[in-house]
Amino acid sequence: MVINQISERIYYLPFDENTDRPNLGYILGNRYSIMVDCGNSPKHLSLFYAGLEERHLPIPQIAFITHWHWDHTFGMKAFNGTTIAGQLTNNKLKEVMQWNWTDQVMKERLVSGEEIEFCDENIRKEYKDLSEISVKSADMTFDRSISIDLGGITCIALNCPSPHSKDSVIIYVPEEKILFCGDADSGDFYDNKGQREVERVKQYRDVLMKIPFEVYLHGHCEPLSREQVFSDLEEMIEGNQNANFN
Repeated sequence: MVINQISERIYYLPFDENTDRPNLGYILGNRYSIMVDCGNSPKHLSLFYAGLEERHLPIPQIAFITHWHWDHTFGMKAFNGTTIAGQLTNNKLKEVMQWNWTDQVMKERLVSGEEIEFCDENIRKEYKDLSEISVKSADMTFDRSISIDLGGITCIALNCPSPHSKDSVIIYVPEEKILFCGDADSGDFYDNKGQREVERVKQYRDVLMKIPFEVYLHGHCEPLSREQVFSDLEEMIEGNQNANFN
């Protein structure tokens, strides 16, 4: 699997719509390297590792999690290192750890609204054997923000208001001016029928305006420029729910 390079120290494994696999980010430091999100399964994570091996890049010792949704977290169990998540994300992961993964129970979660049809369909595609699903919580948590010096490059994780999920975390690399947003700009499929609450979009935009990023990597899109991001956010605020992001 090809790992794409964005800058001297930033790479990513491209998203795959077939089973809703998101982009997986990679930040290379002199002492440590960091992964952004762990993917939707151990198989997804293995593809990422294989791509790093092809490029002769070291396996990351740390993984940041952008939010609790399955496609970004179900690979955590197979990650050989330290996982870090915001406290809100970890609270939700601990809840999901209690879920059972049988056909009947998954159907019941659809009826109750705990799960949504899109995720249910893709989980079943990714996991032919549902008993293989194993969810874990993060090894470390933080509130508000955390900064890690990787050696020659810094990684800053920030809790951020978001129209997608209230536990959203964005990852900024100031030396490269690159921002990983997870799915923070997408609609809220669990609590708002996939729509974006305009006030939350405004709050998200206001946070981004204070960050001097130049390249922006969404979980399910190609990298975007700063100009494109703010153009799309303004469209969302004006009422276009279909602006560029998923």
